[in-house]
Amino acid sequence: MKKHNFSAGPCILPQEVFEKSAQAVLNFNDSGLSILEISHRSKDFVAVMDEARALALELLGLENKGYQALFLQGGASMEFLRVPNNLMKIGGKAAYLDTGTWASGAIKEAKNFGETQIVASSKSENYNHIPKNFLIPEDANYFHCTSNNTIFGTQMKSFPETKIPVVCDMSSDIFSRQLDFSKFDLIYAGAQKNMGPAGVTLVVLKEEILGKTERNIPSILDYQKHISAESMYNTPPVFAVYTSLLTMKWLKNLGGISAIEQINIAKAKLLYDEIDRNPLFEGTAKTEDRSNMNATFLLKDNSHTEIFDKMWKEAGISGLPGHRSVGGYRASMYNALPLESIQVLVDVMQELRFKI
Repeated sequence: MKKHNFSAGPCILPQEVFEKSAQAVLNFNDSGLSILEISHRSKDFVAVMDEARALALELLGLENKGYQALFLQGGASMEFLRVPNNLMKIGGKAAYLDTGTWASGAIKEAKNFGETQIVASSKSENYNHIPKNFLIPEDANYFHCTSNNTIFGTQMKSFPETKIPVVCDMSSDIFSRQLDFSKFDLIYAGAQKNMGPAGVTLVVLKEEILGKTERNIPSILDYQKHISAESMYNTPPVFAVYTSLLTMKWLKNLGGISAIEQINIAKAKLLYDEIDRNPLFEGTAKTEDRSNMNATFLLKDNSHTEIFDKMWKEAGISGLPGHRSVGGYRASMYNALPLESIQVLVDVMQELRFKI
């Protein structure tokens, strides 16, 4: 039986992507070779990389606007290091918004390169909200934020206006909602939430922001080197890039980001409505900052944990336990999770009221 997969990542992908990628493992493009063994320099894979880079820009509405798309390795955590390497000037500084575990990880790496100013933080309240009305120093080399906080179930609903370059870690909500992506100068996202398997990171950046640091950047960390090599400075993760392409094509055929956003809004509303009306549960994130990707919630009475856990497992639900730093439960509702899976969870939550 296919599970209702609420895992925070690696996570659910569209069924047709599983099927097409599985076929490619056996025989890619009728070549007689597996996608796992073809050369990354082969004509077939170069076409995959070119299409994936172009489609990422198309979906974000950034084609022909001075942006480049790259598929790199090292996860979003590598971009914590690459970003200050490429954007923080020697003797300069950067501004960071601290909204969770991954934001604090980015801040830690940036401190190795220069002054790193935390413009606001919700750490004192266990990251249960997004700080508002903070000031961004205009003399900073860039401003960095995390759009969605997987662990704590919060999401930025708006982004500050500033004259300095804006960098955003969109690892857990890339392609899930329509934004004016041209307001961001650099976006990065690990693939393993909404785009593909673990092992590749999408980086989308405005090329004009590069080359201004006067810093000697190691080649593997230099965005310009990766752009010049058309995202193949070193051997790319072939299967992860191909699967990401399949997922982006699925999204385009669905109607693009604007179409999936409406589906995601409906899924989130269905679950949050149940959390709010069911007296056995409570959410952990501030209502105005609740994530449409990751809903975090608790049982008000822990004595009900054993029976609830038994019920959702018997219903075919997987990946529901919350992160250890928050506890409780976390329902990750990424693009490929169908509304039907949310309904199964809601039904279990409602049934619990009649079991105790």
